[in-house]
Amino acid sequence: MTDSTYKALEPATLADRLGSIPAIRERTGDPARWSVREVGDGNLNLVFIIDGPDGSLIIKQALPYVRLVGESWPLPLKRAFFEYNALIRQAERDPGSVPEIYHFDEAQALIVMEFLTPHVILRKSLMEGRMHPDLGKVLGEFCARTLFRGSDLSMPTARRKADLALFAGNVELCDITENLVFSDPYFAAPLNRHTPALDPVVAMLRADTDLKITAQHLKMAFANNAETLLHGDLHTGSVMVSDSQTRVIDPEFATYGPMGFDIGMLIANFLMAYFAQDGHAEAPGARAQYKEWILSVVDAIWSHFSAEFTRLWRTERSGILYQASLFEDQGHALAAEKARLERLAAIWRDTLGFCGIEMHRRTLGLAHIAEYDRIEDEALRAACEARGLMLGRVLAVDRAEITSMAEVLDLARKINGEDYL
Repeated sequence: MTDSTYKALEPATLADRLGSIPAIRERTGDPARWSVREVGDGNLNLVFIIDGPDGSLIIKQALPYVRLVGESWPLPLKRAFFEYNALIRQAERDPGSVPEIYHFDEAQALIVMEFLTPHVILRKSLMEGRMHPDLGKVLGEFCARTLFRGSDLSMPTARRKADLALFAGNVELCDITENLVFSDPYFAAPLNRHTPALDPVVAMLRADTDLKITAQHLKMAFANNAETLLHGDLHTGSVMVSDSQTRVIDPEFATYGPMGFDIGMLIANFLMAYFAQDGHAEAPGARAQYKEWILSVVDAIWSHFSAEFTRLWRTERSGILYQASLFEDQGHALAAEKARLERLAAIWRDTLGFCGIEMHRRTLGLAHIAEYDRIEDEALRAACEARGLMLGRVLAVDRAEITSMAEVLDLARKINGEDYL
């Protein structure tokens, strides 16, 4: 693009503005024969698909405001810079897990990337009741590889500290997380919204001082514990799936934070999808088997995360933390294993806490999940949401007492049979 002044893209003018970029033209062909459609349905950005005679691409462009709200909530365009940098790091740390990047224009806040087809957003697939083999394995290993390899357990310390400084600039999107996730759900914040029938449960949660203290403890951990580079917004709307492949997208909220944050957010969205299934079932009980499949994915995410974290601990622990010179090299390999178990236990507790808080904010805050919102029967929707809220409360407040994923899944099954309204 010859003009460095930012201008939002439009389908009618996109070919004129981008058609001369070699990385785009060589993959799509003659711009005069492009078909362009705007497909963005997220909260923040414009997303276009270019279909050309030689292939297709995705163009993602940041807007200078929150799309969900409008120009009254400005956001800096530099979030595209952080997304680009997160994507190239994730591609390095877990090859094949994210779309390939072909071009980045910082001034125009746009990223040109691989068009994933026949992939669909995982959230949509969960509402349709579709199963995907190895989903939990792929997502668990993605979390382990990106979180471990982006930390002082693995990275050269100078590079890691430089990255920490770079991503510390993503302050505006961190501010969204810090407020919309950890604070707004627990009082009558202006941007909050919830199903009216939930009022009794909402009042109970907002009067729960143990819960509010827990939320702030977790907010403090998110704001201060810069353990690794996070995706920052890892949920079922940030995953694309086909029958044979899973890819992770949209890391514009990338920042340094606790390892359990990404895993907790991801698991929370599966658990909410579990509770929402009754609102999408073709007949009462029709999705019982599918609900169990969702829980099996949750189990697989944690088990494969733990297994891959363990493998990386034993083979790639080359950073400044728990170095082999203190343990294995002195004949103290068992002590290194003890340290690993203690780290995994800490990540587990954080995972449960962040999971519970995510289940609250996606029901009571600004940004909801489609699995709940698209349940037309308001009473049924509220019943599903109330179960998710109650499980979220237990996971967050009682996280130190829950020792296994089997306990979490048993809690979900029990709560799924209760009526809280």
